[in-house]
Amino acid sequence: MSNRPIGVTILAILAGVMAVLTAVRTLQFLAIIPFFFGPFVFRDFNLWAALMWGLLTWVYIWLTRMLWNVDPSAWLFLAVITVFNLILDFIVLVGGGTWEDIALTTIINALILIYVMLPGTREAFGTQKV
Repeated sequence: MSNRPIGVTILAILAGVMAVLTAVRTLQFLAIIPFFFGPFVFRDFNLWAALMWGLLTWVYIWLTRMLWNVDPSAWLFLAVITVFNLILDFIVLVGGGTWEDIALTTIINALILIYVMLPGTREAFGTQKV
């Protein structure tokens, strides 16, 4: 067993969950898995969106590995990616999306951001302010 604090393990697991959610979204834009909006089910192929979601999936997989190995740069990278995702979720909401479209990712990203900013988590990565 390594010297990984429980907080870092939780963050790695949450980043892994986000990797799975972004992979599902990638498959939806490749029209492999359908979109579900209430009673409506449809497929939509969008290569550009699939590439962008695929890139984000890769980032989350890479970030999960960095967190699992307690890489000090993972703390800042996770905070930046989380804030970026929260901004994008807000843009989706303002642009006509519904809360159901972004609820799960917004809640998980908010939990990640709150947990990343806790002093014990920052200390585990060696980013505690003096």
